[in-house]
Amino acid sequence: MTETGRVVIVGAGLGALYAALVLVPRPVLMISPDPLGQGASSAWAQGGVAAAMAAPDSAGCHAADTIRAGAGTVDPAIAALVTEEARAHILELMRLGAPFDRDASGGFVLSREAAHSFARVVRVKGDQAGAEIMRALVAAVRAAPSVQVLEGWVATGLCRDAGRVSGLRLARAAGSAEIALAAPAVLIAGGGSGGLFAVTTNPPRIRGEAVGMAARAGAVIADAEFVQFHPTAIASGADPAPLATEALRGEGARLIDAAGRRFMRDLHSDAELAPRDIVARAVYAETQAGRAPALDCRMVPDLTTRFPAVAAACARAGIDPARQPIPVAAAAHYHMGGIATDREGRASLPGLWACGEAASTGLHGANRLASNGLLEALVFARRAALSIAAETAAGDAAPVNLPRPTAVPLPDPALIVRLRRAMTAGAGVLRDASGLSRALREIADVEAEAAGQPQLLNMTATATLICAAALARRESRGAHARTDHPATSPEAARSRMTLTEAALLRAADAHQPEPT
Repeated sequence: MTETGRVVIVGAGLGALYAALVLVPRPVLMISPDPLGQGASSAWAQGGVAAAMAAPDSAGCHAADTIRAGAGTVDPAIAALVTEEARAHILELMRLGAPFDRDASGGFVLSREAAHSFARVVRVKGDQAGAEIMRALVAAVRAAPSVQVLEGWVATGLCRDAGRVSGLRLARAAGSAEIALAAPAVLIAGGGSGGLFAVTTNPPRIRGEAVGMAARAGAVIADAEFVQFHPTAIASGADPAPLATEALRGEGARLIDAAGRRFMRDLHSDAELAPRDIVARAVYAETQAGRAPALDCRMVPDLTTRFPAVAAACARAGIDPARQPIPVAAAAHYHMGGIATDREGRASLPGLWACGEAASTGLHGANRLASNGLLEALVFARRAALSIAAETAAGDAAPVNLPRPTAVPLPDPALIVRLRRAMTAGAGVLRDASGLSRALREIADVEAEAAGQPQLLNMTATATLICAAALARRESRGAHARTDHPATSPEAARSRMTLTEAALLRAADAHQPEPT
């Protein structure tokens, strides 16, 4: 057991970096599997940060849109708290060097995205918000002497002592035995779960390991069943699938089928700007029907210069968006569920905090409002950091030097493929009891073969929680669509579940006859 007095932050995305900067000058150790700034979902975020920055918009309107999009399970107090703080975080990011787009008069260039009443998404170079904000934060962290970054390592589990999280277990990202590290506090900011699905927009490492690690230690997981599928992943066959930002639809891009028909106009009054769950199901239905859904961006001026990430992804796929529609598919994009936290980022286990996509704060409900993801990460990274500073004594600032662990193989890639296929087949855009039961059985089989592979066991833990919570929620709400329970219950409630409870449900379901 190695010991440190530093606060340990698991992850290297926006939430992790921002929390580390809030904790300065307190000694911090960041665990980053990849070189700092790479491999995090934050860097891939195209839309930007949602914030009421100009009249007639207001934090109250932003909160109302958040609650409306969340399909009944958003915590109104959390929505009010987050939207009230939004403007201050935009200004702080500017101070740290984030080059938000400005107009000729110095105002912010704001984009409108689905289910927003106003244009309120603050962006950078069109679709470069995540990358540019991350660049600014990485530079600030590199310049902070109190922050040590341990690159090339992954967190594989949590250590507990007398009911409290007392540290964590680490391994080399390239594959090694585990090493235990005792620490005064652990903040999990390690991303979501999109990579558990066969079609995803998430970076390759984002496969539910952060949530699963907390779940295996006994933490309560909230809203695990709510996985958001982005309706306009570029269907080029790449894994992960490149994203065609929602801002394109805000600029007038249209969803069409192979015959050129705009199919969203018949489904929702807001057409292409309907809530994400509605658009994702429509795109999925068009795909299943063989009508080749596509995003027609030919009316969007200067797409190549205004949306360079989209243009580059299209170029790699041999698509010219100025001349032809972009083929699209619904892809796992954002996990609304995660480690249940309070308004200060505390998890149910003492000594553990969480923020970003790994956490479930009550902001997103059943269907995250576009561009609220980065905002939530900022708000709760700061709150968690301040809570940690207030509740734990500052420790020794000596740099952490870990022993060299024995090399061991990485998780079996064939088992990961099986897991991803099972999740897409059983817990994808449309779900039913039969499919969820089959997915749970396959997850159990994968888990049985994953003994001694802690990273894979973290993945199966999160997969089990998603499917068990989806099976238990016998209704359709937001991103959770049950074809065998299409109605929405009049009583809305968030779900809370431990891994022990999910495993018991999985075991009980395994003894039930196959649904007909």
